[in-house]
Amino acid sequence: MNRIKINSTNLEVSRISFGGNVFGWTLDEQRSFEILDAFAEAGFNFIDTADTYSWWVNGTGGQSETIIGKWLKERGNRNDMVIATKVGSETKEHGFDISKKHILKSVDESLQRLQTDYIDLYYTHFDDNITPIEETLSAYDEIVKAGKVRHIAVSNVSPERFVKSFEIAEQNGFPKYVALQPHYNLLEREKYETDYLPLVEKYNLTVFSYWSLASGFLTGKYRSEADFGKSVRGGDAKKYLNEKGLGVLAALDKIAEKHNTKQATVSLAWLLAQPHIGAPIVSATSKSQLETLFNAPNLKLDTEDLELLDDVSK
Repeated sequence: MNRIKINSTNLEVSRISFGGNVFGWTLDEQRSFEILDAFAEAGFNFIDTADTYSWWVNGTGGQSETIIGKWLKERGNRNDMVIATKVGSETKEHGFDISKKHILKSVDESLQRLQTDYIDLYYTHFDDNITPIEETLSAYDEIVKAGKVRHIAVSNVSPERFVKSFEIAEQNGFPKYVALQPHYNLLEREKYETDYLPLVEKYNLTVFSYWSLASGFLTGKYRSEADFGKSVRGGDAKKYLNEKGLGVLAALDKIAEKHNTKQATVSLAWLLAQPHIGAPIVSATSKSQLETLFNAPNLKLDTEDLELLDDVSK
């Protein structure tokens, strides 16, 4: 299994990260365990979740971490897995919050649900745009020194606050973010490539893209209005059913046929061919979907493939 090291850490992760937002939402505990078993048995070791998944089901979240924690405990494989979780998102109980008080409370709750005494990668999930950056980073400093968190990372934070975080960390000896989790895929390129890629290069970060398959649109299963009823999450992909989206699908169809593979596999292989991408974050709810993900790190797109995808997705 080909793994990469997250920059500025000793963490080695598989080239696909499993997105845990489906646990306790579209997958119950038993089916979650089956998917996690298959993921681990195939040699993959990187699981991404958040303290608030899936708050849209019960108002508070916590289901995903709880299921992952039970699975880790039952399988006795905590040290074999790299677990990323997050803090700062909203629920029905509270808004976005990266205050010190909230972080110190939330990390202990995440550790309890995950049934572990450390988190490998702890993300600022969303910025509240209110809390002073010094306060947030001092909270991270405290939990890293306590051994509760190994490294910190960042997701939905403005470029301005992102840069300021590095400046303040440098001035105060606080931990620095080692990874970025942006919204990035073949249909969502501009914001990341324009605003964040230069910062990724400046600060030597590893990138883990979320919504890597554009809410499932890049699997090719949504090609008409009628298709959006095929899954619980279909509505999220509606915005891509336009000339550009259909053009990208046509290119994916062509390349998938050439390599005798699936459109989703090609989409993920394109991400893996981009600079600084460590592992796309992606979910699956069946063994057949998992196979599609497993094949991506082994698919080497040639120059012609990459140029075609680049052209249609610009």
